Amino acid sequence: MIRRVVSVAVVAAVLLAGGAVSRAAALDSERAQVIAELQALTESARATLMRTDHLEGSISIAERESAERAAVLEVRPAFLAEIVAFDAAMTGAEGTVDTAAHRAAALSAQQTVLAERRDPAAVVAATATVHALTDRIGDEVSAWQAAQYAAPAGPAWTSSGPDGYARVRAALDRVGGQGVGLYESASCAGGTAPACANSNGYIKYRSDVTGWSADRLEWAMAHELAHIYQFRVWGALTSSDAYGAMFGGDPELLANCMAVVRGFPGSVGCDAAQQQWASGIWVGAVG
Repeated sequence: MIRRVVSVAVVAAVLLAGGAVSRAAALDSERAQVIAELQALTESARATLMRTDHLEGSISIAERESAERAAVLEVRPAFLAEIVAFDAAMTGAEGTVDTAAHRAAALSAQQTVLAERRDPAAVVAATATVHALTDRIGDEVSAWQAAQYAAPAGPAWTSSGPDGYARVRAALDRVGGQGVGLYESASCAGGTAPACANSNGYIKYRSDVTGWSADRLEWAMAHELAHIYQFRVWGALTSSDAYGAMFGGDPELLANCMAVVRGFPGSVGCDAAQQQWASGIWVGAVG
């Protein structure tokens, strides 16, 4: 009996011990699973936090870049307005002053503005540059006009008026006479000649020539401009045997041929040899 009780007790103890071991193993497994889940949650939280930081950083950068872009766009209209004014100044300067360097500087400023995305100060500086270029062109044109309108003795025109003067001036410019002084006067050959050139480098015209056709007016200005170029080589010209042989020493005939070379033929024809020789006077060469 006692042996049976002991056996039962032993069996019970073994069962209890086995149950305890099994429970401990189950607890260890649950603990490991919980730890694994905690680690997974921790990694997920860390990844989420990193993504959040990245997104916040990206949003901050985008907002900053957007604000910078908006600031640049805000000052661009002023630059465009200066470009429009510059273009108008360039148009007004045609046929008067050399604007090649001004144009290059304006184009450089424009490229700077087109490339700029972040710094509004760069656009403001480019705007100031173009404004200064426009002012400079205006000053240079004003100086050129002052030189044109300051006749040797009195105003540049009287009876022909500013419109008539502008028509003759435009004709002279078209034939290559930019920068050559032009004045209305009735003194050419005592008033019998419609226009004449002065050895000091300027041209005078009679008021009635303002009513001539464009072709005739251009020929007249080309003819008088030819005399200006003759004066520049006058000594060599009057000493040239070829000049005497081919033109009879007549500067009027030579001026006609020089006008033909420029594409403005008059009523007097010139043969090929005369035209070739006359072309040299335009570049200061006397044959």
